[in-house]
Amino acid sequence: MKVKSTNYKIRRCLLYVVLLLLTAAMLVPFAWMLSASLKLDKDVFIFPIRWIPQHPRWQNYLDIWTKIPLLTFVTNTMKITLIVTTLQLLTSSFAAYAFAKLKFRYKDTLFMAYIATIAVPWQVYMVPQFMMMRNFGLNDSHLAIIFLQAFSAFGVFMMRQFYQGIPDELCEAARIDGMSEYQIYAKIMLPLSKPALSTLTIFTFVNTWNDFLGPLIYLKTEAKKTLQLGLKMFISQYSSEYGLIMAASVLSLIPVLIVFLSLQKHFVEGVAATGVKG
Repeated sequence: MKVKSTNYKIRRCLLYVVLLLLTAAMLVPFAWMLSASLKLDKDVFIFPIRWIPQHPRWQNYLDIWTKIPLLTFVTNTMKITLIVTTLQLLTSSFAAYAFAKLKFRYKDTLFMAYIATIAVPWQVYMVPQFMMMRNFGLNDSHLAIIFLQAFSAFGVFMMRQFYQGIPDELCEAARIDGMSEYQIYAKIMLPLSKPALSTLTIFTFVNTWNDFLGPLIYLKTEAKKTLQLGLKMFISQYSSEYGLIMAASVLSLIPVLIVFLSLQKHFVEGVAATGVKG
């Protein structure tokens, strides 16, 4: 038994060492980006790398706001991201409740047909979507992006997996007490699904915030462009000002980090819970 315990401890130590090395390798690019954002352009690619600048140039974080209309880009991105995230949480959780706890004809067939759309690459129906939005008169507007991203088959699938782990007897007891399906959804299912909702919030927020191709297709006016398009525009105009480019990149990561750190305590629980029952 002592030999097995020793071998187990050795394996655990090796596992932790490997995980630490992988974590460090993944954090190196972010550390370099943060370091480069505080340097002059001529110092960015100096080798060996000087991770801590002798004279940090905090002015980069001020200059970037005047080089391009960064505030406009951030505002547009935040607007689209918050609206899309809210709508996806609402539509995904509502549809998932129906698929998980209600009984109606062709429920499984409809669910499988909807989930099958996950396997279809977006590039396949990208052009038909664009033509449809153009015919609706929504080209060069935020509404086109919001309408197309307000529904998520992945979100429905994940929320349904979580709801199936909640005992049906709980819903039956609520129905006996006279609660409607809307009340059960709002007062029982949603409060119990905080881990899954937090996980879906992180996925949706990050994907929408970092989306580049969608805004590139639909948004033409500079005043309506998102942060990712603004960064691309800045790189095209000031390709040699690496310190400012890295400063803008660091600023673009801050909202994502805030959301993840705020919801991380529910994240692992939500991922594990949604995979317990199929």
